Amino acid sequence: MKEKVLFIINPVSGIGRQKIVEPALEENLNKEKFDYSITYTEYAHHATEICRNAAQKSINTVVAIGGDGSINDCVRGLINTDTKLGIIPAGSGNGLARCLHIPLDIKKAIEVINNYNFLNIDTVNLNNMPYASVAGVGFDALIAKEFTGNKTRGFQTYLRLVLKDFLNYKQKKYHLIVDGKKMEKEALFISFMNSNQFGYNAVIAPKASLNDGLLDVVVVKKPPIILAPLVVQMMFFHQMDKSPYVETFRAKQVEIKDFTDGLLNLDGEGISYEGDSLKFSVNPSNLNVIVPDEKNKQPFLSEKKILDLIKNIIYESPKKEQ
Repeated sequence: MKEKVLFIINPVSGIGRQKIVEPALEENLNKEKFDYSITYTEYAHHATEICRNAAQKSINTVVAIGGDGSINDCVRGLINTDTKLGIIPAGSGNGLARCLHIPLDIKKAIEVINNYNFLNIDTVNLNNMPYASVAGVGFDALIAKEFTGNKTRGFQTYLRLVLKDFLNYKQKKYHLIVDGKKMEKEALFISFMNSNQFGYNAVIAPKASLNDGLLDVVVVKKPPIILAPLVVQMMFFHQMDKSPYVETFRAKQVEIKDFTDGLLNLDGEGISYEGDSLKFSVNPSNLNVIVPDEKNKQPFLSEKKILDLIKNIIYESPKKEQ
């Protein structure tokens, strides 16, 4: 019997790669293994509703075609169900896909679906808002909010927003309760990581695991402007945890008390929040995801590509702001 697979396409996600998915599926998906259908989202968070309905109808697999926000919408509809999640990256940063080593090439990502290899991963609950990859407060949330509302996407847009706001942004004081222990931290931003990165191969939590039952809490202090490029370099070389401006610890539950920022980053989406408390808790192994086997894993950027990217950050992006 064929596996029933539903492909969900966000028509406005990321940089337009989703437009070539339908013909790619027709050409590359294993029709002997899968009985598939395609649907398009019609409004914000529509994918969550589609996924819940698919799970109720015992669809074997739902494949999200889009960026981290689109994928997280699907996660919310599939956690604690028997329906598996597949991913064809078609966003800007593609953080979760990169963490799972899913190829960014659409044909290769479809081949991962064909191979049908699975991994149970954790999700995180933030005040009853589930997410699979990353949440954050502070400067991170501000940039996510501005990026969400920007008409243009891509890495250069993200960098321009960071450069525009970094100098004038003042780090804030946060009151944390980490597995019952009270802490007070001043930070430029704090990230609550299930995966290891923001996207674009910007790895902020190099040792984070998607299935260890723990949240990596990354507290980043504001570095002097002259050292900021070095901190960025450490992030792309997966050495962020070695920076003197970064503190990382692991926990099952974290709470932020007296929260007044009013902004959150939730899997790359900047959202407004009116509450005064944030509670994070890990939900172990409650999502089944299709992942590559060892031979089909998406490699991280080569050292040369990383150096070229850093050069662009330091030299080219400021010129575009002039």
